[in-house]
Amino acid sequence: MACGSCSTGQDKNGGIPAGCNNNGSCGTGGGCNKLNVFDWLGNMSLPEGQVACDVMEIRFKNSRKEFYRNVNNLTLNVGDIVATESSPGHDIGVVSVTGELVRLQLKKKNVSYNSEEIKKIYRKAKQQDIDKWREAQALEVETMFKARTLALKLSLQMKISDVEFQGDKSKAVFYYTADGRVDFRELIKVMADEFKVRIEMRQIGARQEAARLGAIGSCGRELCCSTWLNDFRTVSTSAARYQQLSLNPLKLAGQCGKLKCCLNYELDSYLDALKEFPEIDNRRLATDKGFAFHQKTDIFKRIIWWSYTSEPDVFVPLTIARTKEIFKLNADNIKPADLLEPKQFKDLEIVKQPDYENVVGQDSLTRFDDRKKSNNNRNKNNQNRKPQHTNQRAGANSEVPLTEKTAAPQQKNPNQNRPANPNQNKPNPNQNKTANPQQASQNKPNPNQNKGPNPNQNKEANTNKAQLPNQNKPQNPNHKKPVHNHKPKPKNDGTDQT
Repeated sequence: MACGSCSTGQDKNGGIPAGCNNNGSCGTGGGCNKLNVFDWLGNMSLPEGQVACDVMEIRFKNSRKEFYRNVNNLTLNVGDIVATESSPGHDIGVVSVTGELVRLQLKKKNVSYNSEEIKKIYRKAKQQDIDKWREAQALEVETMFKARTLALKLSLQMKISDVEFQGDKSKAVFYYTADGRVDFRELIKVMADEFKVRIEMRQIGARQEAARLGAIGSCGRELCCSTWLNDFRTVSTSAARYQQLSLNPLKLAGQCGKLKCCLNYELDSYLDALKEFPEIDNRRLATDKGFAFHQKTDIFKRIIWWSYTSEPDVFVPLTIARTKEIFKLNADNIKPADLLEPKQFKDLEIVKQPDYENVVGQDSLTRFDDRKKSNNNRNKNNQNRKPQHTNQRAGANSEVPLTEKTAAPQQKNPNQNRPANPNQNKPNPNQNKTANPQQASQNKPNPNQNKGPNPNQNKEANTNKAQLPNQNKPQNPNHKKPVHNHKPKPKNDGTDQT
């Protein structure tokens, strides 16, 4: 109902509510009551000789507000709970507006300041009045459900949407909506016997029902009618047409089932903008290329879109001035060549666009990529370079000169002559095979050829091979080394072995 600093706050002396002295702007964010009013005249002093306004605006349940006169000159502020005149008994409400702003509200509601219909404010509410008022509020929901059940039993075409008990629990007001006239005389008798209070029935519209109950709109905010809007103007479908909205009742209808009140908020701005646009209706533009019909209008960009009858899928944007010009030419029986304005190519000048690249000497973003690329090219050149000494073995018994073997360990870079292909130095057993068997027999090594003072020459060559383990090592570590079984050569006893 109210925040801790407003109506529920207690003063230092006792149980009287402290009230709220913030001129209608509550610190809880948006106010603790519905239809809050900011008193922008609260800090202004009255002219000399002018009597202060003794009429105050009192708010009751939900959005119901009425004017009451402070006949006892009580010191009241916004948020104070007061006991007001009612028939019968008294009612409990909360002060919403005080001061000179009430005069403006009276003029807005067409209520005379000296009217006798303005009731009185009795006193500030006591704690007993507040407790009884809260007990009455606790009975409203249960009473509403029972009243709906009774209306269904009597087959009445009505919907009871809200129930409001008077502050002294002597009267209950039932708010209902109905499409037509309802005879509820029998219903009043039944409810009077059931609830033991005085019954009053008030018919309201769909918008008043939404304002009393409150809800969240499609915009994600609380309904305007339950927060600040207190006058409901007529909303027609023409407001949606002027704003170029789709006439979908599901999107245009609010919580009350009627057209949204916010359709009238920006309608005046659209009407002012549409005054500059020509009246199109079903008119067409005649050109040598063909007739063009209207597709849509962009009010904010001030552009009208047209399409040729031969090309309905192609939208041609035209300005307001160009559209009026074509309408004027068609009125004089003149057809332009095209919808678009002719371009003057002679007056066009080719403007060289300034080069903003590396204006202040920034480093290139690809500078690291270029360096990496150059390193890769260098490695490729080293790998593709042919080694100075190659050791391709044709077979297990091939002879290699000793000078080539001894020159290899003097190289500083062991990876310089490493071949890029790991299978490059792999012995090929079919390398020296020839198709002619006689030629193969001629190339067969002669055991007598190695006869000399040093019969272990081939053994020495093999030992030199063992001193260079990394020379012909393949690049792939999983590559298996060829196994060579060096069998001892037979001694030459002077006989030829075939």
